[in-house]
Amino acid sequence: MSMGRSTYAGSINFDAPDRPSTITEHYPWQRTLYDVGIFSDCIYPSVALHGGLSVIAYGLGRMNDHVYTKDYVWAVAPIINAWWGAVGRRVVQRGIPVSQALGALSRPERLILGGATLWGGRLFTRLFLRARRAGRDDPRYDEMKSEPGFWNKALFSTYLPESLFQVLITLPMTAPFYHQGAVLTGYHPFLQSLAVGLFFTGFALETLADKQLDEHKTSSADETSLMKEGVWSLSRHPNYLGDALVHFSFPLLLYASDMLAPIELLGSVANYAFLRYLGGDKATENSQERRYSVSSTEKHTDLQKYRKEKNAFWPDLSKEINNSWLWTVIGAGAAGAVVEQALHSFL
Repeated sequence: MSMGRSTYAGSINFDAPDRPSTITEHYPWQRTLYDVGIFSDCIYPSVALHGGLSVIAYGLGRMNDHVYTKDYVWAVAPIINAWWGAVGRRVVQRGIPVSQALGALSRPERLILGGATLWGGRLFTRLFLRARRAGRDDPRYDEMKSEPGFWNKALFSTYLPESLFQVLITLPMTAPFYHQGAVLTGYHPFLQSLAVGLFFTGFALETLADKQLDEHKTSSADETSLMKEGVWSLSRHPNYLGDALVHFSFPLLLYASDMLAPIELLGSVANYAFLRYLGGDKATENSQERRYSVSSTEKHTDLQKYRKEKNAFWPDLSKEINNSWLWTVIGAGAAGAVVEQALHSFL
């Protein structure tokens, strides 16, 4: 294990020289959780940022009776957090020019910042366009709002708890720009390219899944059937699978670049747990089960059949090995890795 994050050639370490000292360096027994580096450097500021944005989203949601506003924080907060950590605080707090702050970022840091921006930007665009088309709240959230006094407790039961989970999930996107601490060493250029390929595989998968689902919903001929074509022929929730792959790519990149702090592994693990067991495929299918059993017997029957034919999350490779969509998304990931390597080599 290395004693600190690597400083790459051509990268200026703006943070290490002036780390503030505290009395706890001389009196260790007076240390609190705030004195632990990762908490004071990254987690507490992230909690303040995500929590503040969630309070704003709650206010807007309550005014418009739209729980949908909480989802925007998932997309916007990581982008703001990563850019502030990588560039903003150096420009604002130390007067460093933007161009110099950007130029000082190492290749892995640029990849992390670019990946967080691409992921969050795509999600925000997706959420905004879907909300504008629908003109109403998500059906899942209509169920939540049917609970007595929902808005009186939603800030503390829904919005703020999700913001805390966001802080944990996005650690691999944000912590590398804030915290200078012990890291796991595993530098290898091949693993860096593999991480980039994994990111673009997941990014392509969730982009295609959302696009194909939207097209299916706007087709009047398919109103009574589930979407099971395209990448939806790989598993029942390719959008969530794509998101998980994207989040797994960040700690892999950090490890391959001698930058992975062990606590950052919790981000991808927590995201996977959320997608599988809390707010992802399980919650979606439970909601579908309740709604379709009442409103659409055709869709309810289709859902039962779909469950028997396809896995919920990970494709059954023994069945899907000849599925052209599997190779399409893998090819997109490989192409992304090749393009990034070429840009790195020639720029």
